[in-house]
Amino acid sequence: MNTAPAAAPPQARTAGLRGLSPQAQGMAALALTVLIWAAFALSARALGSSTLLPADAGLLRFGIPLAVLAPALWRRRRALAAVRPAVALKVACGAGVPFFLAAMYGGSLTSAAFVGSIVPGMVPLFVAALVAASGRGLPRGTQAAGLLLIAAGVVALVWRHVFPLNASVLAGSGILLAASGLWALYTVGLKEVALDPVGSIGLLCLPSFAVLAALVLTGALPSGLASATASDIAVFTVVQGLGVGLCAGLLYAFAIRRLGAERSSAVGSLSPVLVVLLAVPLLGESPTAAVLVGVPLIAAGVFLANRTAGRAAPAPAAPPSRP
Repeated sequence: MNTAPAAAPPQARTAGLRGLSPQAQGMAALALTVLIWAAFALSARALGSSTLLPADAGLLRFGIPLAVLAPALWRRRRALAAVRPAVALKVACGAGVPFFLAAMYGGSLTSAAFVGSIVPGMVPLFVAALVAASGRGLPRGTQAAGLLLIAAGVVALVWRHVFPLNASVLAGSGILLAASGLWALYTVGLKEVALDPVGSIGLLCLPSFAVLAALVLTGALPSGLASATASDIAVFTVVQGLGVGLCAGLLYAFAIRRLGAERSSAVGSLSPVLVVLLAVPLLGESPTAAVLVGVPLIAAGVFLANRTAGRAAPAPAAPPSRP
C-alpha cells in the first residue's frame, strides 16, 4: 500500500535513488546495515542481563518481520515455494535458528567486541573458501593478504585467553566462529536466490520462526517471554525484530545484488570498529590491548579484501520487484 503523500509525484519520491549509481546505492545500504549489525552485537551481549532468553529474542527477531510483511509474502508464495531446497537450506540455516542461537550464546560467553569482530570479521574468509570450493578460484594478491590480516586479527583477539587458559571465552569464540561460517553460507545462498529482498526475508523467517516456536512449545528451549519486562521486550523488538530482522534483511539483500557477495561481506565487516566504540558508553566495556590490536588488523584486512573484491567481480543485476 502506498503511504506517501498524494501531492508527491512518483518521480519526486524516487529521484534520490535514481541519482545514485548502483554501486553507490549498494554502499549506502551497507552503511545502514553496518549500524544495525553493531546494534545486533551489542544486544547479543546485553541479552545475558535482560529478562529475555535467547529463544524469546529469536521469536521477536523472526516473528516481527513475518507480521509486518505478511501481505507481501502471501503475494510471493509461489516464488517462495519454487526456491530449490538446497538454496533454501543455505539461507534458513545460515542466518536462521542455528546462526542466531550460536551468536547469542557465544556473545554471552565473551563480549560485544568479540561478537562484533569475530562474526562479521571472519565472513570474508568463509565466503572466499566457499567461492574457492565452487571452483571459481582462490584469492590472490592483495585480497589474499587482506584475508590473512583478518585471520591474524582474530587470533590476536583470542590469544590472551590461551595463556592463561580461559575455557569459557575460548568456547564462546569457537561458537562465534561457527556463527560466522553460517552467515557466510547465508551470504552465498542469498546471492543464488531469485527473490527480491522481501521474498528473501520470508525465505529466512518463515522456517526459522516455525522451528523456534516448535522448540519452545515442546519445551526443548526455555522461554521467559511471559514474565519479561516491557522495556526489555520493547528494546529487542526494535533492535532484533525491526532492525536486524526487517531493515537489515532488506538492506543486506539489496546490497548483495548491487555489489556481490564477496564485496558485501567485506564492507560489512567494518562493523567491529563501531561495536568497540559503542560498547564503551552503552555496556561499560573497556577495550583490552588484544582488542586494540585485533580490531585494526581486521579493519585493514577488510580494506584490502574489499578493494580486490570490488574489482574482481561485477555486481549482479537486482531481480525485478514483485507487486
